[in-house]
Amino acid sequence: MVKHIILWQLKEEYSAEEKETIKKEIKCGLEGLKGIVPGLIEIFVQTKCLSSSNADLMLNSTFESEEALKSYAIHPAHVKVADGKVRPFVQLRACIDFEVDAAK
Repeated sequence: MVKHIILWQLKEEYSAEEKETIKKEIKCGLEGLKGIVPGLIEIFVQTKCLSSSNADLMLNSTFESEEALKSYAIHPAHVKVADGKVRPFVQLRACIDFEVDAAK
C-alpha cells in the first residue's frame, strides 16, 4: 500500500468565511473520488486545524500501489477536482508519498 499525504495553505487573499467554503468544497470533491478512482482505498480531508498549524488542510489517502497513485494523478475525475476546487485557491502545497506495510 501507498500513503499520499498533502498539506495545503490557501491564498491569504481569502477571508475566513471564504476559506471555510473553499475547504468544504475541496473536502467534498476529493472525498467524493472514493469508489470512482481505481486503486483508491481511503481518502480523507482534514479541514479543522489547531491555531498552531501552518497549513489549512490535509489530504490523507491510501492506494493499493504506487501505480494506483500514478493513475489517480491523471484520472479525469481527480484532475477535474484538482483543477476546479484545489489549485486555483492554494498558495503552498507540500506532499509526501510512502509505502506502508499492510500488516501493520
